[in-house]
Amino acid sequence: MNDLIKKQLNDAKGLMDKAVAHTEAELVKIRAGKANPAMLDSVMVEYYGSPTPISGVASVNTPDPRTIVVQPWEKSILGAIEKAIIDSNVGLNPQNDGSVIRLNVPPLTEERRKDLVKKVKEEAERGKIAIRNIRKDTNAKIQKLKAEGVSEDEIKVGEAEVQKLTDSYIVKVDKHAEVKEKDIMTV
Repeated sequence: MNDLIKKQLNDAKGLMDKAVAHTEAELVKIRAGKANPAMLDSVMVEYYGSPTPISGVASVNTPDPRTIVVQPWEKSILGAIEKAIIDSNVGLNPQNDGSVIRLNVPPLTEERRKDLVKKVKEEAERGKIAIRNIRKDTNAKIQKLKAEGVSEDEIKVGEAEVQKLTDSYIVKVDKHAEVKEKDIMTV
């Protein structure tokens, strides 16, 4: 296979890896009724005038499957953390006892589970669309290699490889979504 085509395939593989990793990160944020420190990853706390991730100002632990405990490194920031959690719309009510913040993760209702599964499917579809867009861009780049003297046959082989790559990454996204759906539907 032509080196130029191999380079395009490697670039596509790297981008598809990122698309799968992003999808995975988005799926982790969808809560499955179990406490998970990653549920607070998107929460930004106002810390000395700049927004800082909650993990940068406190330790976040799950002592049991239904509770998240946020232990700030400085007591003075407790109120700012509490406010950030409320403002972030993660759907959890912080309980501030003066030294730590506890977040109780309520069990999910059947209706809420179905909504979350819908969200998982939407996120998985976004991931697949990103992968298909990478395929389209890569195939366009491979087509442009004709001008650099790459043969029609090599271009066809390259496009077939891109399709194989695309299929394998879409399967990865589906597997992540399937695991998350099972997680959500498990009572």
